[in-house]
Amino acid sequence: MPERDPVAERIAAYPWPRGGVAVRRAAGGWSLVSARTGAPVARLRPLPPGDRVEVLWWRRGAWGPAGPFGASFDLDDALAFIASEPAFWIRA
Repeated sequence: MPERDPVAERIAAYPWPRGGVAVRRAAGGWSLVSARTGAPVARLRPLPPGDRVEVLWWRRGAWGPAGPFGASFDLDDALAFIASEPAFWIRA
């Protein structure tokens, strides 16, 4: 039985636009892909200590900082940021 991942469960349960996301645990973080198209939406990388994550977006074939200076939030604010920012949903 796979180990339970409460963060992935919170991400999957969020009320996502455009058909929602599938969550994949990879390289110490979480990749969010469009449930409808399979295209990358965002990546969350945990920041020590606590509940903060760095938000990355897909551009030029790789994950990169969201915005010119990057973006870090607590998990709930990161999910709201991704859901409301159109740039994350271009391929979704």
